[in-house]
Amino acid sequence: MKFLNDLEPAHDLTYNDVFMAPGRSDVTSRFDVDLSTSDGTGTTLPLVVSNMTAVSGRRMAETIARRGGIAIIPQDIPIDVVADTVARVKAAHTLYETPVTVTPSTTIGETLSLIPKRAHGAAVVVQDSRPLGIVTERDGAEVDRFTQVRDVMADDLFTVRAGLDPREYFNLLATSHIAAAPVIDGDVLAGVVTRKGALRSTIYEPAVDPQGRLVIGAAVGINGDVRAKAEALLEVGIDVLVVDTAHGHQGKMIDALPVVRAARDSHAERTGRRVPVAAGNVVTAEGTRDLIAAGADIVKVGVGPGAMCTTRMMTGVGRPQFSAVLDCAAAAAEQGAYVWADGGVRYPRDVALALAAGAGSVMIGSWFAGTHESPGDLRVGADGREYKESFGMASARAVANRTKDAAGFEKARMALFEEGISTSRMFLDPERPGVEDLLDAITAGVRSSFTYAGAASLSQFAERATVGLQSSAGYDEGRPLHSSW
Repeated sequence: MKFLNDLEPAHDLTYNDVFMAPGRSDVTSRFDVDLSTSDGTGTTLPLVVSNMTAVSGRRMAETIARRGGIAIIPQDIPIDVVADTVARVKAAHTLYETPVTVTPSTTIGETLSLIPKRAHGAAVVVQDSRPLGIVTERDGAEVDRFTQVRDVMADDLFTVRAGLDPREYFNLLATSHIAAAPVIDGDVLAGVVTRKGALRSTIYEPAVDPQGRLVIGAAVGINGDVRAKAEALLEVGIDVLVVDTAHGHQGKMIDALPVVRAARDSHAERTGRRVPVAAGNVVTAEGTRDLIAAGADIVKVGVGPGAMCTTRMMTGVGRPQFSAVLDCAAAAAEQGAYVWADGGVRYPRDVALALAAGAGSVMIGSWFAGTHESPGDLRVGADGREYKESFGMASARAVANRTKDAAGFEKARMALFEEGISTSRMFLDPERPGVEDLLDAITAGVRSSFTYAGAASLSQFAERATVGLQSSAGYDEGRPLHSSW
């Protein structure tokens, strides 16, 4: 990346402070752009779902990996729950969506609470793994909540057989004017396919491990028996191990990383598979070099840019994210390592600018919190808008969860200190309520950015992108108007 007119900035920059100038390009189509990463995670999109309890869970991990990214399960999750999550993601189909299933005797009330867990908007009624009917929110309208689904389900069930090409699925559903249908393998339910899902399967490439299963990562903290925790996560089959703390450039991290790397190397000797180790967070070249020297393959960059984070306002500590990524990415490249830009992205342009600054991937948290696939329950505000609750991982709420087993006095003392928002409403966009809808918007913007730069790959983009500086008025000029002036 270079600055327009070789103008070196006199101060650090946020994503809003910069723009990308177009250059000569022979990349004529967005579909000629390859967004595959080279950081060892197996991702075909440079997107990572942040290890936030309100964002990253089983459904998010499965969905994001099916489209090429990877989700990181938070460090606060018990290992048995992580093991179950990993197993279920690994068992998920790379084309079919995992259905919401209910039995004929399930009540409408319970069914309607389950349907929003998936973006395809329906539950399949099954008995002995065989589909009997399908239920949508419309079927439950103005029906007593204790009514059983057998009394309202659509039993003229349209199904498709397993093993077809995505184009065939799309054509079958489009011809029948059906948005989603159960997939049948023999007479057993194998999944659900949607028109949009079939179409997306021709655009995205799943992120898979060497066995062809969807990828998933998990985080571990720097306190307690770090090696035992790392070994446990490696044993359940994670694909990237993230050593995570808010202040990554500290002695405990430097001590923890060799221990985690040793556990990883031992696991690799037994299994033949070397899982990448990511660590953070830092915002300086020095911090990046120190973490790489201690054993990190990937360094997470970002202190304070996240929507749920109050670190900068509470402590004054942090750094504008564009400059942090630019500085740290250059330092990592010198060592043959990578950085993930963690936080501060709110629009597709921000993702593109992070990649232009040299990020190997971009971590997204709160932006994905307001989707069907995030772990929280769907709620409806007084104004009728649907939302999910989100919270920061250093907030009082997260700290209470993390210290629930501590002694009463110690737990109460730790609760006095917090840096983060404990509850926030992340409203679902009616036009883009699922995380795949957001992925469509992000990848469309990023691919287009690559064509403007004349880049067909991540490495070419980081090399060829030309970035200029702008005022706040320049940024506002680029924002669309939703009504006339």
